[in-house]
Amino acid sequence: MTKTLISIALLIGLLPFFGCQQKEEKLTEAQLDEIAEKYGQFAPDDAWEGDTGFAYYGSENEFSRRQFTEVSAERLYKRRGQRQMLKIIDGDVDEAIALAEYRLGEDSEDPEYYFILAVAYSQKNDIEKAMDSMRGAIERGMDFGRFLAGPRDLLEALTRSSDFREYAAEVGQRLLHGPMLGSVSSTSARFWVRTSGENQVTIRCYDGANRLIAEQSSRSSAASDYTAVVAVSGLKPDSEYRYETLIDGELVKSETALRVRTYPREGQSSAFRMGLGGCAGYTPIYERMWSTVASHDLDAMLMLGDNVYLDLPEMPGAFHDYTYYRRQSNPDFRKLVASTPMYSIWDDHDAVIDDIWMGPYRDKPDWKQPMVNLFNRNWVNPGEGVTEWPGCWYSFSIGDVEVFMLDGRTYRTNPLKEEKTMLGPVQKKWLFDSLKASKATFKIIGSPVAWASDSKPGSMDTWNGFIGEREEIFQFLGDNKIGGVLLLSADRHRTDFWKNERKGDYPLYEIMSARLTNVHTHELMPGALFGYNEKCSFALLNIDTLKADPEIEFKIINIDNEIINTHVIKQSEISY
Repeated sequence: MTKTLISIALLIGLLPFFGCQQKEEKLTEAQLDEIAEKYGQFAPDDAWEGDTGFAYYGSENEFSRRQFTEVSAERLYKRRGQRQMLKIIDGDVDEAIALAEYRLGEDSEDPEYYFILAVAYSQKNDIEKAMDSMRGAIERGMDFGRFLAGPRDLLEALTRSSDFREYAAEVGQRLLHGPMLGSVSSTSARFWVRTSGENQVTIRCYDGANRLIAEQSSRSSAASDYTAVVAVSGLKPDSEYRYETLIDGELVKSETALRVRTYPREGQSSAFRMGLGGCAGYTPIYERMWSTVASHDLDAMLMLGDNVYLDLPEMPGAFHDYTYYRRQSNPDFRKLVASTPMYSIWDDHDAVIDDIWMGPYRDKPDWKQPMVNLFNRNWVNPGEGVTEWPGCWYSFSIGDVEVFMLDGRTYRTNPLKEEKTMLGPVQKKWLFDSLKASKATFKIIGSPVAWASDSKPGSMDTWNGFIGEREEIFQFLGDNKIGGVLLLSADRHRTDFWKNERKGDYPLYEIMSARLTNVHTHELMPGALFGYNEKCSFALLNIDTLKADPEIEFKIINIDNEIINTHVIKQSEISY
């Protein structure tokens, strides 16, 4: 079985999303056909359990490689290199060469297609053409580190050649990706890097008087795809430091000043800046967005999902690595992450494929934990779920503000079943316990998908598909008199401001931002207080808890650094 349509019994639970009251109205045959067509249940054979008619993992959309068709590649740049890379992996090397040459016929200065050609000719063991293609990519601005990063198995014939080794020795590059700053606290920070080999990585931090304050080392390994995370402690709260990176004791030169600013002590009132966004498919003409974000000198940047767009429901491998490496090698992105603390969660396009539910099990399907590990290996988050149930949920604090980042995919269950969950029982208990214990002035909850019902009407993929669990969370906040809650979300390709009303309680404001670098947009919805989709954008939060009535100022800022809209949320509006 590869697809089942929703049964009439299941449709009862969907009536509210189509403007129908469960007891008062009956669906017409046309409405039934419309819903059945829109909400198919797609999954591989191993996802179907017994004769229940439900797949424990699957998608509302076709479970295939449909994202990498010629039509998709024509429309979206992010799919072009991926499509060509898949051809190489599948053994259709000549087809990959033809596709790359076709694209070079459109734009002879795009280095990505020269990279594809280098990989393809390496597979054909044509070292001369592989080297020529590599030089073509570098001459057009590509960092040599892309060829050291790989995928290494696909480039092995090239990188083992004497010509390549001679070239690499002249360049002498050991730092390939990073440093990426993250997991900052009042006294510590962590730094992520990827190196050319298994190397010792050292971070040194200096104060304003250029005195060495802290020095820590770690070692990259082949088992972790040559990444290393260096944890530096012993720093002072609310202080700025210059730092430098050394590989095997040799200083890595940086074109920009590298700095880390620690957070105020936990619980201390402060003023700081936080950015958020999602939906960042690799698009060269929009990669300057990272420089726009960096110009605001943020204390934290929240990446709320669809950060790289994998969409390949298979065991992670060379294709997935290639997709991460494109972004991690981008100079605008590297400058941002070097001095801006990054915090990320994933959504469907990063996890497996669009509209995915990955099921309730820890180790099923067999690619689940490898995909979780792939995600966590490419970021430097302060948490990865819990030991027994790995994922990408965690919390962190900046002064008297606490941020809860949610994983909406790893343990999400089939939305077509009556009993269902987006978070899973372990994560939900963690969230409730953490919220109840928090003494923060503002408690910010980041979700990869929209909370507001009207943000994507009729969808089962947002919290609409898990409305009972959403109401359980909202009711928990009310029952426990938890004030100061602000909701964040992504997924929809625009920036919105929503007001989720609660009967007899303060409204839960929601900021959604999800078009960092994507080409296509989603339409504006009339239920939002305001929205913007004309250009790529991100949300900026100026948070000030030093004021008598602490506030969060929300701004929509587009790729051209234009302020589109502003709104201020006072603590008094969202408190008891």
